[in-house]
Amino acid sequence: MRHPFLAGAAVALATAVLAGCGSSGGSGGSGDGGKEAAAGSTPSAAVSATPSVAGPAAGTPAPQPQKPGATTKAPAGEITPATGSFTAKQKEFLTDRVPKGMDPAAVLQTGQETCDRLRYLVKADRDIAVAAIVSDEVTDAKPAVTHLCPQHQDLVDEAARGYADGTYKGSALRPGRYRAPSPTDACSWQLTGAGGKALDSGSSATGKPVSLTVPASARAFTSTGCYAWLPQGDN
Repeated sequence: MRHPFLAGAAVALATAVLAGCGSSGGSGGSGDGGKEAAAGSTPSAAVSATPSVAGPAAGTPAPQPQKPGATTKAPAGEITPATGSFTAKQKEFLTDRVPKGMDPAAVLQTGQETCDRLRYLVKADRDIAVAAIVSDEVTDAKPAVTHLCPQHQDLVDEAARGYADGTYKGSALRPGRYRAPSPTDACSWQLTGAGGKALDSGSSATGKPVSLTVPASARAFTSTGCYAWLPQGDN
């Protein structure tokens, strides 16, 4: 990864060269350039090892540091477990998902845990399983299901047509009947049409399932505290 202090060291060295070459090597090592290297927690030898570098040529953009939080992912060919081997489907799941230096088996385990959780939720209540995907309570469900537990693909497909709490407008709206299977006791919703005209609204303080219909004339739908709305029928 590039570090910003290397660019500063190169500029300082270029300035020293342009100012004159009369300074001795010893004084240069104890001057400002040495302080810059120390401030960057890098031995001064790292700078003096490239004395001929005078910085980027005029008109050439300086290299940019890597964005904070950016993670380099290991290429598919480097994804191998410490012991044993991965199946083709497991390798597909891991591709572009394993940060360099991380054990791919640990990443695979998170996907397998997602499948285990879906399997448990389906046995308890299928609607709750779908709602957990809609609300993103079960994270990364789509890639895990696609590659590791395709028997739950129907859950992912249904979740893709549902709504989590939030506001939806325009093309994000799909007319039809929807049901919130496990709302909180502070669930409320509003449907508005063109010009902000109120079409429908409601609330539930009981925590019991509630339903609503999104009409074709709706332009915005807002849900708060209802957790997740699942499609009913073919919508």
